[in-house]
Amino acid sequence: MNLKDYIASIPDYPKEGVIFRDISPLMGDGAAYREATHQIVTYAKEKNIDMIVGPEARGFIIGCPVAYELGVGFAPARKKGKLPRETIEVSYGLEYGEAILTLHKDAIKPGQRVLICDDLLATGGTIAATIEMVEKLGGIVVGCAFLVELTELNGRDKIKDYDILTLMDF
Repeated sequence: MNLKDYIASIPDYPKEGVIFRDISPLMGDGAAYREATHQIVTYAKEKNIDMIVGPEARGFIIGCPVAYELGVGFAPARKKGKLPRETIEVSYGLEYGEAILTLHKDAIKPGQRVLICDDLLATGGTIAATIEMVEKLGGIVVGCAFLVELTELNGRDKIKDYDILTLMDF
């Protein structure tokens, strides 16, 4: 199965010059979604994962089925003001702006082996911020898994010290 067949490319969204890679068609096809999840699960099994962390919101879509299949927990990394209990936070740059990401202070226990899952690796800012929070809490980031990598944005450079799985490159 060619998973790229299930990614829609929308030019000039959310601003001119950007090609948005939409994973909705992949999620809308049960076989494609299952195959993508299976590939990440296979990777995660090799890493001996204790916990999955996914940044808002598409990281939830990718990380939750992986956590379920592995029988491990999932911790959401959310935008500031979205988590109800005590959090840590990191500000970071996006492809087209700035943001603050938060994680509950008790989401990761020291020594836990963490896989970070998201839909897309672009500039690497969101994932670098997620890694920073996991490590501040004492977690060990053993890998990062993505459906899509936008290679021209060089996001891999920001997280080059970590093992990375991408299922598709654009």
